[in-house]
Amino acid sequence: MATAAAKRYARAVFELATEEKRVEEWHEQLAALGELMSNPEVAEVLANPTISSERRMELLTSLGGLQPEATNLARLLIESDRVREIGGVVEAFEALADDAAGRVRATVTTAVELDPQDRDRVSRELSKRLGKDVSMTVVVDPGILGGLKLQYGDRLVDASVATKLQQLRRRLADAS
Repeated sequence: MATAAAKRYARAVFELATEEKRVEEWHEQLAALGELMSNPEVAEVLANPTISSERRMELLTSLGGLQPEATNLARLLIESDRVREIGGVVEAFEALADDAAGRVRATVTTAVELDPQDRDRVSRELSKRLGKDVSMTVVVDPGILGGLKLQYGDRLVDASVATKLQQLRRRLADAS
C-alpha cells in the first residue's frame, strides 16, 4: 500500500508524464528504478544516512540504465530519506496510469487453477460490470476451499467457501 508521500511523488511524476505524453516511458523507467532501488543490498546503501547523498547517487548512476528524469526522482528520494518509498511510488503511478487509460487491475484467487475459458469469462464479466478494461492476475490458494476472492482497486469481494463456512460457524456459535 502506497503511503501519502509515495502518492504525492507518483502524482507529480504522472502529471509530468501526462504533460509530456510519455506515460509509458515513465512507467518503464519507474519499473526499472523500483527494481533497482528495491534490491536489498542497493536499498541498504541508498538508505544509509552515514553515506553522503553524492556517494549514494554515484552508486545509483554507476548501476546505469536510467534516464535523467528517473535519476532526478531517485535523487529526491535519496535526499529526503524516502528510498524505501519507491515501491509505493511505482504502485501509485500505475494506479493513476490505469485509471487515466480506463483500466483496472484485478486479482482473482481460486482454490484450483482456472482454465482459459473461465479466466476469459471472469475477465469479461468484470470488465462489463466496471466499464473498464481488466488486467487480471489469477492466484491459486487451496485454503479458500472453493468459490473465489476478487480484489480490484481497494475493493474485495470474498465469495470463498472458507469464508462462508466461517460465517456459518459464527452464526451457529451466536445462536447457542
